[in-house]
Amino acid sequence: MGYRLSKIYTRKGDDGTTSLDGKNRLLKNALQIEAVGTLDEANCALGLVLTQAGIDEKMHALLTQIQHDLFNLGGELCPPHRAVITAEKIAWLEQQIDHWNETLPPLKEFLLPGGTPASANCHLARAICRRAERCLVALNQQEKLFTESLRYVNRLSDFLFVAARILAKNENCEEVLWEHQRK
Repeated sequence: MGYRLSKIYTRKGDDGTTSLDGKNRLLKNALQIEAVGTLDEANCALGLVLTQAGIDEKMHALLTQIQHDLFNLGGELCPPHRAVITAEKIAWLEQQIDHWNETLPPLKEFLLPGGTPASANCHLARAICRRAERCLVALNQQEKLFTESLRYVNRLSDFLFVAARILAKNENCEEVLWEHQRK
């Protein structure tokens, strides 16, 4: 049996097209490709978080599972379009958010992204996740996506926000609140 990625370059994309199913060609700026690519960016940002100091085993396992989920979600966008993101995955994110929130002080204002390298990179992953959500919403206007996929990405950005707060807290890093300019 051959390896799945035995040849890295094919030269087929030199004309600005790519394929998600090995048959049909799409422009590389098509919404479907943009969505898959942005999910990949979010996944890469999570990989960056995982390289930082201050990541305990549980956080590492949670973020690694999310990396797998993001790959699976990207696969949902490729023919033959099989749903892999389930309501249980969303409930899992919500349970973790609720558990963490019990240990955090309530927010009185928005936070400035930052803190430790791990928490700052988690905020970056959150922002990329929000962009992925916007791509999925746009794609959903063209072709109907699985509802759970949209819900998952929306909840994932919330998860990453709270994870960034936890990472800062675990390193005893004070959060910086936005200084709202009031008139």
